[in-house]
Amino acid sequence: MMGRIAMLGALAVVIGLPFLLRPPGEERREYDEVLVVVTPHNEPIRYEFARGFREWYEARTGRVAGIEWRIPGGTSEIARLVGSEYQAAFRSYWTRERGEPWSRRVLGAFDNPRVVPGDDPSGDSPEEAARRAFLESDIGIGIDLFFGGGSFESSRQAAAGRLVDSGIREIRPEWFSEESIPLEVSGEPFRDEADRWVGVVLTRFGIIYNRVSLERLGIEATPTSWGELADPRLFGELGLADPTKSGSIAKAFEMVIQERIQAVREEREAGGDYVAEGWAEALRLIQAMGANARYFTDSATKPIVDVALGDAAAGMSIDFYGRFQEEMLVRRGSDRFRYVTPAGGSTISVDPIGMFRGAPNPGLARAFIEYVLSLEGQKLWNLRPGTPGGPEQFALRRLPIRKEFYDADLGAYRSDPDIFPYEMAGDFVYHPEWTGPLFREMSFVIRVMCLDVHQELRTAWRELIRAGFPPRATEVFFDISSVAYHEVQGTVRSALRSADPLDEVRLAKVLGAGFREQYLEAARLARDGR
Repeated sequence: MMGRIAMLGALAVVIGLPFLLRPPGEERREYDEVLVVVTPHNEPIRYEFARGFREWYEARTGRVAGIEWRIPGGTSEIARLVGSEYQAAFRSYWTRERGEPWSRRVLGAFDNPRVVPGDDPSGDSPEEAARRAFLESDIGIGIDLFFGGGSFESSRQAAAGRLVDSGIREIRPEWFSEESIPLEVSGEPFRDEADRWVGVVLTRFGIIYNRVSLERLGIEATPTSWGELADPRLFGELGLADPTKSGSIAKAFEMVIQERIQAVREEREAGGDYVAEGWAEALRLIQAMGANARYFTDSATKPIVDVALGDAAAGMSIDFYGRFQEEMLVRRGSDRFRYVTPAGGSTISVDPIGMFRGAPNPGLARAFIEYVLSLEGQKLWNLRPGTPGGPEQFALRRLPIRKEFYDADLGAYRSDPDIFPYEMAGDFVYHPEWTGPLFREMSFVIRVMCLDVHQELRTAWRELIRAGFPPRATEVFFDISSVAYHEVQGTVRSALRSADPLDEVRLAKVLGAGFREQYLEAARLARDGR
């Protein structure tokens, strides 16, 4: 009997806990309309924008709108979900509605931006016919909006044909200007030229650290550059995320590479192959960072928590995760956790919003985009909770995209009143031609160089530290010739873009085996003092 009572009690807790933890003021209610949004954004952002949009929309229409959030994981998981759902939807349309045979050629072409149909459909190849059919269709996946995820992924989704023009420019043309939302800033796209996505909030990348942990390790100076994460005293003390799983962390690693290329260009006065040299220097820095890492996690938020707790001394983070955690700890009376953007080490990019092809509720989707870009929606990103027009519960600590926000007299209410991102934009100029076409390849290289052989990487690094970095062992450890810039442009890029997915698997196996042997040899040489 006691066991049955205990079991029933546990069941009651499981059922009741979500209701107990539900934010105050959130009541169960019926909605007149429901918007389906896929996002990597965290719960505070989801809560504040769902609440704010509901109030904004009801005041204008008299109707109650709810949001059904889809949260499959980070940006990479969202991309895989969206891709597979559109594949299934198009296959059904192609075979059932059109009665056409399914083939690998059709599969590889319908959402491939490199397939460009001509003016005359009668001359279409099977690939061009499939691509034309998709772009002229209203095929959907039951999701209205993609909210967040970074400009790179939104650009990919738009090029594939999955994101479409929402019509927001037609109703708010004044927002699409240099005075409000520029097309580009310091090399970073802020919105799509064809209006398939638009940035809604600004993003930078930087370093998180635990002041107490750094003092314990004998590191007195505050980290101000990416290179300081290679400090051997941080061995086993870095919390890093897998760039193949997290779009934000992949972008942070791209900042490391861009910063090194720019530094080499300045040193060489733009002479020689400074891009290839900077790429090599950056990969060696990333090797050392990976060797210092305790782990590479699938979750971009885990390092934030671990650094805050002191389980890791430092890590990499998108700015708003870092600022949000810093805010939470300061409220609790602790100043041990800090976020810093390296000087000249990060561009300002955007988190966008875009409407999916075949959106179930395009009118409501357009209204949500309008709200997020309105000053009412923009205020949620950076005003303090409880201030006029600010969030209800959470200080989101993010920087709105619209320039008008910074012109408004809101300094007394802002969480970050001294930060004016458009004034800082010139500190770092992004060069998309250097790394943009290799964004996926970059994450692949980091995976085979650091993640797949992490044990051997850490062992070799530990032996190098113990031996004082003898020359030959150090040289072997930092050999990145198999993933040099021109190799990545050729062999790696071809494998990752091959129609046969096994080509990527085979290359990963070969490169991983090479790095494993390399690190084992470096460890042996270090033990011998060579």
